[in-house]
Amino acid sequence: MLDSVEVLIHSSIKLKKGLVIYFDPYKINKDYNDADIVFITHSHYDHYSEDDLKKVIKDNTIIIIPNDLEEKVIKLGFDKEHILVVKPNEEYNILGINFKTIPAYNINKNFHPRENNWVGYLINIDNITYYIAGDTDITEENRKVSCDVAFIPIGGTYTMTYLEAADLVNEIKPKVVVPIHYGLIVGTKEDAIKFKELIAKDIKCQILIK
Repeated sequence: MLDSVEVLIHSSIKLKKGLVIYFDPYKINKDYNDADIVFITHSHYDHYSEDDLKKVIKDNTIIIIPNDLEEKVIKLGFDKEHILVVKPNEEYNILGINFKTIPAYNINKNFHPRENNWVGYLINIDNITYYIAGDTDITEENRKVSCDVAFIPIGGTYTMTYLEAADLVNEIKPKVVVPIHYGLIVGTKEDAIKFKELIAKDIKCQILIK
């Protein structure tokens, strides 16, 4: 299920499934300019980075964004026909790919307020459903997610801790889970190892950030 899937660093994910799809490209190491679609979860610098976007986008790249980024991506050079502005709890189809937006927000801290309408994405490609959670705590919405592969933040401070993330994963029971959002700004490789130890044995945990 992780064929052609890379976690590049932090929360930056690349899927090559016919189309080339990025989520929150960040710290991109060279000019690829190969993105068919870019999904952005929210406007923090480690998720929406214009310098890194310039390294992955090409002339016809479609960018999918929450509404507080629309003016910025237009100034960056995107025309409106290549911009999809999304809201939480909605369903969309782009280039034949179905996806849903799952609210991503904090419960007991103020870094990601619910009213900002930031999101995670539940995307179906080749009959595999991927959940890219974005920066979030455990919420009433993500506890209802059903997916095959889950990319879950574990770094704490701004998101769930690895303990909280393990509780969520053991509740929603994906077939595969990949911890993200650690090792660069907050969280450590040791957090990922401890997270893996807490995951139920029938869920495969893959640590992809080196």
